[in-house]
Amino acid sequence: MPGEPVKPRGRDAVSSQTGGTLPQASTAEDIAAFVAKARALSPHAPGAKGRLIFALDATMSRQPTWDMACALQADMFREAAAIGSLDIRLVYYRGLNECRATGWISDSAKLATLMSKIDCRGGDTQIGKVLSDVRREAVASGVRAVVFVGDAMEEKVDELCAKAGELGMLKVPVFVFQEGADAVAEQAFREIARLTGGAWCRFDPGAAAQLRELLRAAAAYAAGGREALLKLAKNASGAAKLIGQMK
Repeated sequence: MPGEPVKPRGRDAVSSQTGGTLPQASTAEDIAAFVAKARALSPHAPGAKGRLIFALDATMSRQPTWDMACALQADMFREAAAIGSLDIRLVYYRGLNECRATGWISDSAKLATLMSKIDCRGGDTQIGKVLSDVRREAVASGVRAVVFVGDAMEEKVDELCAKAGELGMLKVPVFVFQEGADAVAEQAFREIARLTGGAWCRFDPGAAAQLRELLRAAAAYAAGGREALLKLAKNASGAAKLIGQMK
């Protein structure tokens, strides 16, 4: 099996005080200063190679879309090659508490080979682990953008939103591409996209053309930033959908 397991992060310990003076609430200026400082710590460097985390739900219901993503992932590299360069890290979850990640890959054929060896297995969603992995990589080496493709959400939405908020402060947008029309998933996916400064889009089950456009648009952003996405949006509806939602 490619890659190594993604280890879930433990929950930070929270202490409480039962006596003494309560701390004053942060002012709007304090919060604005904190957010500005957090954004300034983003590891993106001008001219750096684009890095995209490609996260997929690999539970049993996802097999048709997994096969489709295998066929379409080369389009992301081709789109990025016209702009700059791109490294992709594949993260996927499936089965009983299994969440794995590859290293950074710059060769579309190698990524396709790795993906072809992975089969989908029944299990619950593990989106929280994906977001934790993204945060670690963003702090350690820089991540330009995240693509997540899924159709369900079976976790505590508030916990996912907290992780998404951290990514937003690190300026790592999550592009959530939802297959189907599950209402619970849509509510969570939209909020993750909003909190990270990314975008949410739905595509029809088995719609390869729709997913291709969305993946190309995300790759353009990862390789060339907002300017590249704006340029692509002039001729591609998928890019226009993304740029219309991004902050």
